Amino acid sequence: MRSRRLVVSAAVIAAGVGFVPGGMARAAGPSADGAHGVTSSKDLARTAANAFTFGSPADRSVRKAPPAAGNRAAAAPPTSGAAADADLKVGLSGTATSARMIDLKSEITSSLGTQLTVVTDWGDGTSSSEVTGGSGTMTSHHLYAEVGSYTVRVTVYGPDGAAGVSATNEMPFITPGSEFTPHSPTRLLDSRDGTGAVQAAQVPAWGETRVKVAGNHGIPADVAAVVLNVTVTNTRAAGHVRAYADGTERPTTSNVNYAAGDSVPNLVIVPVGKNGYVNLYNSGEQGVDLIADVTGYFTRSSASGYTPTDPTRFVDTREGLGTSRGPVPGQSQFGVQIAGTRGIPAGAKAVALNVTVTGPRAAGHLTVFPSGQAAPNTSNVNFGGGQTIANAVIVPVGADGRINVRNGGWDPADVIVDVVGYYSPDGVSAYIPVRPVRDLDTRNASQWPSGPLKAGRYIYSTFGEENSTATAMVLNTTVTNTGGAGHLTVAPDPNALWQYENRTHTPPVAPNSSTLNWTAGKTVPNLVQASLGANGIVDFFNRSGNSIDLVIDVFGVYDKR
Repeated sequence: MRSRRLVVSAAVIAAGVGFVPGGMARAAGPSADGAHGVTSSKDLARTAANAFTFGSPADRSVRKAPPAAGNRAAAAPPTSGAAADADLKVGLSGTATSARMIDLKSEITSSLGTQLTVVTDWGDGTSSSEVTGGSGTMTSHHLYAEVGSYTVRVTVYGPDGAAGVSATNEMPFITPGSEFTPHSPTRLLDSRDGTGAVQAAQVPAWGETRVKVAGNHGIPADVAAVVLNVTVTNTRAAGHVRAYADGTERPTTSNVNYAAGDSVPNLVIVPVGKNGYVNLYNSGEQGVDLIADVTGYFTRSSASGYTPTDPTRFVDTREGLGTSRGPVPGQSQFGVQIAGTRGIPAGAKAVALNVTVTGPRAAGHLTVFPSGQAAPNTSNVNFGGGQTIANAVIVPVGADGRINVRNGGWDPADVIVDVVGYYSPDGVSAYIPVRPVRDLDTRNASQWPSGPLKAGRYIYSTFGEENSTATAMVLNTTVTNTGGAGHLTVAPDPNALWQYENRTHTPPVAPNSSTLNWTAGKTVPNLVQASLGANGIVDFFNRSGNSIDLVIDVFGVYDKR
């Protein structure tokens, strides 16, 4: 299996993607017709975290001389020459290696070759002590129990300990990982009526608009990333929308793809610029209207961590699963018990879903919101008559552990709800956004010579190693060049990479869930919070009777340490 490399942030990451040519029901290894590795990550969490570096030069050390003779009657006599260590100082440099871990280098300078004691106060109420012999670099590691901002303080003591000379330096450290706080669904932008914009006007072709996030509707100033449901409507030509932090380079990836006449939503998890804004860029030849609804945000302070689950179907109105059987009438809603059932703990604060509407008789939209409140003026899934379409949703859970799903159209429609994860105070995985990178494009022959993903087959992608600290990926999957209707299922692979390499793997079985649905000729995107399972491998199943082209973009990773 060959692989190539791309640069993400400041580091290079390796990857592997395999193509399984056989049907889902029979064993097959990587194909012999040109499948090869493409860019992803063996440890994307470490790569993203490495961009967080901190330091304090040695000349900032605060030197403390021995106490005056009259004040150290009870202290042991200083070792000969200890007080003369005028060069004693320590420089600090710290690099994050995961969501909550720091690698600290203490560069110690001493004019004496005697034993020194180094005490590190990690800023979280814990400390460590090590002994070193004179000048040199000492490397230490620390795992913080919670994400947050800390002051790391290092003190180097001469051979007389506290009774002798010492040098202290300190530096700030901020964890790369961030935790989730749910937010009642709220509209931050609507270019149709000017909400959140300078005026009511379409976003022009090849133009962009800004969304104020920090300080808006109770979102804190230190917000690191935001969850938005972005909808494009009143479209007159094909194009796509890119979401990214204001003040950063515009990525080449896409978040929402649309065709003329479409009203298309997609969930995005996007970093917030230092000025508190997010940009939405219209990469199309005609103006469009854009809508952005917030349902939560991430900060580098203790809140709720993420726990991925295997995709699990909670609701299917076609068969009466989770609610009454039959299409949901127009302008009506139903409740779903989430917390305290089917593996979701009672303390869950929000849930990650994939919500699908099928068989609607006319155009409309679905709104998903926590129980105990009125339906907000937001939407999660927009659909046309007869259309089957899905969208990722992250929604707060009500105090009773329930959520509501409202059919905002005037005609009945069937609804399917799949749970893919949840956020809770006990959740250990923190989110690290990365610079968006294209992991796979089956249209690109230089990257993927095997061509379109054939009917009934799957691609596996290695995003981490066995027992990696990464637990889930935030991806945008896009299906295009579709020859007929179908759906994509994304799930963790039960096999380890070595089993694929020596052809001893067991063919995975796609779960009874869907990630995105399409019809012939449509280009359809959807956000995926893909669990990495135990082996760091994710499967992408083409569950249709026709070949498709698949595009996978990486936006972030959840890491448990």
